[in-house]
Order: sequence, then structure tokens, then C-alpha cells
Amino acid sequence: MSILSAISVILLFLGQTPTTKSVLGTITAINSPITDIEVKPENAVPISVKLVQTTTVQRIAPGETDLKNAATIATSDLAKGDRVLVTFGANAGEALRVVVMSAGDIARRNEVDQQDWQRRGISGIVAAKSGKDIIFKLRTPQGEVQQTVTVSDKTVFRRYSADSVKFADAKPSTLNDVSIGDQLRARGDKSPDGMKVAAEEVVFGTFVTRAASVVAVDLEKGQLSVKEVGSGKSFVIKVSTDSQIKETPAALAPPRGGAPNFSQMIDGFPAGKLDVVKPGTSVVVSSTKGAQADEMTAILLVTNADLLIRLATPPGQRGGVVTFGAGVGGGGFGVLNIP
Repeated sequence: MSILSAISVILLFLGQTPTTKSVLGTITAINSPITDIEVKPENAVPISVKLVQTTTVQRIAPGETDLKNAATIATSDLAKGDRVLVTFGANAGEALRVVVMSAGDIARRNEVDQQDWQRRGISGIVAAKSGKDIIFKLRTPQGEVQQTVTVSDKTVFRRYSADSVKFADAKPSTLNDVSIGDQLRARGDKSPDGMKVAAEEVVFGTFVTRAASVVAVDLEKGQLSVKEVGSGKSFVIKVSTDSQIKETPAALAPPRGGAPNFSQMIDGFPAGKLDVVKPGTSVVVSSTKGAQADEMTAILLVTNADLLIRLATPPGQRGGVVTFGAGVGGGGFGVLNIP
């Protein structure tokens, strides 16, 4: 269950609706001594929340939906980056209750979840659908091979919408919404050879993956001006706080035999930083397909990507398949085509 879903259930438990004198957001600042905190809701400006002697502060685990399992904590236990649900009292700006999911707990839960997607997941481009089966077809040096995702009535489907960056923004969906050509990632029980999975969860969407060379970096705006490899077309990569940056290791060794598993390869790359990216750096960026062809908001940005681009572009071909697995639930993935 997503954090937003868990919070919605808690609101119902408290006898509230999401519009009843409450706000969900992230702590961006804490005054010392702790008399008030700054909370930034999604897509809104930060607000000041006053903490008084009667304010109840409770911590719950990510995914927990019952306040009976919450632990009462001190205001001094609050930290920047914590996700909070603030319920206001009769006096404007004064918090009646603060329900906290700590940033550390969320990070640990996400790390475990991401490792599980990597261990029990498969990714690919939908080539066919047959009953409850979704078929991937992969090119390898030994010829074409097929992977099968089998779904059931219990399989949870989520679809990325246009210009969506976060896995949490993926919308509930169904098998009927899966189309040929969609990029899809599933996790569940794998067959011994790894070619079949009985899916517990499926996330899919229409993604764009492009290789480019950096022309200019604007750290203040969080943007890269780049030129696409092959076509030379200029476009802008926007990097938000929800974007994941990975850096290709200098000592990366090309895999021997068979097709490289880009998802597992990139999952294992170290974290990168935007402030070390310089003009001339090669990058690969993955995003959902948005309305503007000259702008991409990165789900995943891989820097120093020369070797990755070469691996994805077999000799004599104009492009190759790069399936990215990034972020909670397997984030951005796509097809890298060199024009």
C-alpha cells in the first residue's frame, strides 16, 4: 500500500475526509526550540504549523493504516524529510494531532521494496497478450526468447500517466489497459529459469528513453540542456527531487555472453549527483511520454553513460532495448533508440 493510501485510511479512521482541516506533506523546516514546523504539501506552498502543549504526535510505520499501532513520540523526535499528516484544532494554525512516517523508515521500506522488485521482478516491452498472459519478446545473440507474465484476479495493476515522475502517482489500472508496446514491470514468484512470473504487482506505461550529450547545466533550475545522440536535436531534461540519478561506474565491465540485463545493471549503479555533471557528459534519461517533445522530466537519469549506450546499440543497428528499473516499484524504464 502506498503512503498516500495509508494516510487516506487513517483519515477515515479519524472520522475525517482529506478536506477536513488537515494537511498531508513533508517537513521542510523545524524551529528551535520546537514550537512550530514548516510543512510543504504536494503541489502547494509551505505552511507553518504551530505545536502546542496539547498537540499529540504519533509515529506509524510506512504502510500502517491503524492508529492503534501508532507510538506516541516527543516533538523533538520530528525531523526534516518526515512525512506528516497534520490535523488542526479550533485555533488557526495550531496542530491538534501530527501523524508521522519518518524519512528513515520510509527510506528503509523503499530499499527493501526495491530489492524485492529486483530479485523477483522482470521487465520488458509488451509484445502480445493472451488470456491472463502478457508476453515479452527479447533479442539475444542466440535468437529471440520469450518471457511470460501471468496475472490473476489478485494482481495489482498501476499505470503511469503522462508527465508522471513518482511511482506513488501511478494510478490503479487493470489488465484491459495494458497495450502492445507498453513498457511493463512485474514482480511475483518466478519460474526456476526466470522466464515466467506469477505476478502479484504490475506497473506499466508509455515511456521515452533518450541518449544525449550535455550542453549546459543550470543547477538553480535543476535542468540540463542536451543534444540527442544521433539526431542532434536539442531538448531540456528537468531533474526534480523525485528524479533518481545514477552514475555509470568507471570500472563497469561489459557482460559476457547473452544479452545484458540493463535493469539489474543500472539498479546496482551508485547514486549520482547533478552538481558533478559537466558539458560533454553523456547521459541516458527515462521519463513518461509527456506533451512536449523538447522537455523531459527525469524519472531516471544515468550519467557518464557512454558504455551503456554502446551496450544498448549492437553493431549495425540504430538502437537497442534498455529496460530501466528505478525507484519504488521499478520506476522508469523504456526503449533506447538511436535515431
